[in-house]
Amino acid sequence: MPGKVNPVMSEAMMMVSARVMGNQTTMVVGGQHSNFELNVMMPVMAHAMLESIQILSGVLDSFRVKCLDGIEANEARCKELLERNPAIATALNRTIGYDLGSKVAKKAAAEGRSVRDVVLELGLLSESQLDELLNVRNMTEPGIPG
Repeated sequence: MPGKVNPVMSEAMMMVSARVMGNQTTMVVGGQHSNFELNVMMPVMAHAMLESIQILSGVLDSFRVKCLDGIEANEARCKELLERNPAIATALNRTIGYDLGSKVAKKAAAEGRSVRDVVLELGLLSESQLDELLNVRNMTEPGIPG
């Protein structure tokens, strides 16, 4: 397919992770078979651990350089997507009630609009009230809002 970009760095990370999980199993089994504290499995355990350290450090560095460096969030787009998600109307339930919240969510989804726009159009809350209620950061913080 022309223009297709494969997620090779993510795939490399998954392969290394699988190998590290296998090495961890090797170390666990080796630890179980260190009979009489002779530690006859120590060489294979050390090899597995050192290999894991080496491949993890390599893939993490490559992933950072080729995938993460330079990434910046498009905050405006993120906010738009969050506010267009009808589920965010749940945050309004304590203020406008479940029935109106449901109406807002359904209308926003049906019309492809943000919950904020629908609430303002219906005159249910002010812009400042919406700023407080639809603050996604507050929704993700621990604790119960007062």
